[in-house]
Parts: sequence; C-alpha cells; structure tokens
Amino acid sequence: MKNSIGNNVSITLFGESHGDAIGAVLDGIAPGITVDREFIAKQLNLRKPIGEISTPRKEADNFRILSGVFEGKTTGTPICIIIPNENTISKDYSATRFLARPGHADYTAFSKYHGFEDYRGGGHFSGRVTAAIVATGAIAISALQKKGIKIGTHISRCAGINDVEFTDLETQIDSLNNKDFAVIDDSVKEKMIENILAAKKEGDSVGGILETVITGVPVGVGEPWFDSIESMLSHALFSIPAVKGVEFGDGFAIVDKRGSSANDEFFVENGVVKSNTNNNGGINGGISNGMPIIFRSAVKPTPTIHIKQSTIDFEKNENSELLSAGRHDPCIVHRARVVVDSITAIVLCDILSTRFGTDWLAN
Repeated sequence: MKNSIGNNVSITLFGESHGDAIGAVLDGIAPGITVDREFIAKQLNLRKPIGEISTPRKEADNFRILSGVFEGKTTGTPICIIIPNENTISKDYSATRFLARPGHADYTAFSKYHGFEDYRGGGHFSGRVTAAIVATGAIAISALQKKGIKIGTHISRCAGINDVEFTDLETQIDSLNNKDFAVIDDSVKEKMIENILAAKKEGDSVGGILETVITGVPVGVGEPWFDSIESMLSHALFSIPAVKGVEFGDGFAIVDKRGSSANDEFFVENGVVKSNTNNNGGINGGISNGMPIIFRSAVKPTPTIHIKQSTIDFEKNENSELLSAGRHDPCIVHRARVVVDSITAIVLCDILSTRFGTDWLAN
C-alpha cells in the first residue's frame, strides 16, 4: 500500500474526498527556500471549479502548514500541509455503495481493500486529493523559478477544439500561469466552453490534452534507463486521476517521420549548444539536452455522467444499472492543468537534487 513517490525529494499523499481533510508530506526539500503562502493560495485557486463548466462543490482550501516551515523558510525537515474538507454531501453515495461507477475505482478499490475503503466521493482515489499536490507543488515551483526554471501548461485540445501551439515560450508561460482557463489563443476558449456545456446539457462529459513546456533545465540532468526524465515524469503524471496517456516531443507522431527529419540537428550559437528542431522534447538518452522539455498528457472525459449506464452490484455479484447523482465536473481538463504543473515541479526537484545535491535548490 504505497502512496509516495520520489527519491531525494518525495511526496506522500493522505486523506479522502469526504474525510476530515486531505494533505501531503513533502520531504527532502532543501532548507532556506522561501515559502510564499499567497502563491500557494493562488495555485490552489487555479485548481478550483469555475462557473458552469465545473462541479458545484466549492471548497475554500484553507490550507495549514503543520511542519517543515519556520519564519517563512523551509527548515529541511518534512513539510506537512493539510487542507480541510468543508463542503461534503456524503449521502449522495450511500444509496449506490455497491454499484461500480463505470470508469471509476469503486470495484477495484473494493477488491484491493476488502470493503474497508472510504467509498464516499471516490475516497482516496478522488481528484479532490490533487489539491494537496498543488499546495506542496507550489513550494517546488517557487524553488525552481529562483533557479531560472519555468513550467507552463496550456489546454492543447478540449472538447474537440484545438488551441494554437507554443511559440514565444517565456512570455506565454507567464501568461498561462495567470489564467484559470489556460489557452494561448483566447479566441478558442469560448468554443471549448460552449462544447463543454453542450455535453453537460446532455448529461455527458468531455476530455482533452494538456501540453507542458519546461524551460531553463540545465544540460545533463536525468539518468539513463529507469530514472530517465521521461520515466520519472511519466510515473508521476500517470498518478493524476484521469490521465491516460503521456508523450514527449513529437510523441507517437514521430513514427511517421524518417530519421532524417526526426533527428534534432545540433549547432552552436554564441557558445550555447542548440538544435534546429525539438522533435525529441529536449531529452536524449533520458537526459536533458538544454532545449525546452515538452510533453503532453491525455485527460479522459470525467467518468461520472448523468446518463444511465450498465454496471454490477459487487456485493450481490449481479448485473445492475446506475444513474449517478452528486456534484461532478463535465470537464476536468482546465482544473488538471495546475496539477500537472505541480507534480512536474516536484519530480524536477527530485531529479535536480539527484544531479546537483539536495542543497542546490536553495543556493
């Protein structure tokens, strides 16, 4: 039963959707890093529901830092952050206790934990727990920014509508990180939202693709084979509920190219090694090559929908039907964006600490 990830810098998650609180322990972060509570609150706000395209469940996310921070700086000891759950309606789930919601972890959780799991709102499997990733990730993001490393994610595709591609990376990253609906081209936002609302009206949901860019990562970071940048990030990204695919650089599309066009040719400019293209997403042999690191995460449609579906009653071991109740998102892509940024930052802190030592982030 493992709820932790990381080597030198690690995060452990705890709590359930309808429990008293959720939280995380961030361990291994260097001492002396400034902890900006306003920035943590800002990041949590980016994850909150917005308007009709999100769940009606509104949580204040009044986080508390219980340890690891003294006089505004990290101490180097484990940082524990808890976030109370203050707006739960657990009765929505009692009537369907043993009905497996299609696309959810109800049946697999029951099988693994022998019926002792907290089933309300998905329990420990709920996307609600990602708020703890965002709170701790904000500290990691701040530490990376001090070292000149930036992370930005946009909604590359949602509800069948595409955003434009990254061009002016630094400017666009700064802009995206201040948007609650992170698209580069604001003109596509209205159409995306229109399609989300159309699905909601029919009781359905939609998914999308998030594209992330990381700039400023030094050359030579990462390990070959099992601790490559791709494998470390993928391990963490697939832990985010609803993420069903991750690709780096050109990803699957690279298979349709020949080696002559898939390879990124190098050149030197003012003493700095660069490449003409970035089809491999800034990574060669699992190690950063100095170009921006680029990857995409596929987020499936929200599994809870207001349409009758076939399922099973796993207590009676018989077929049944389910019409889900409760408060749910017709789309979680826009909220998942900051979760991707946050877990990416935590993993990068781990990778960088492996390369340069645990104190490097604070120096």
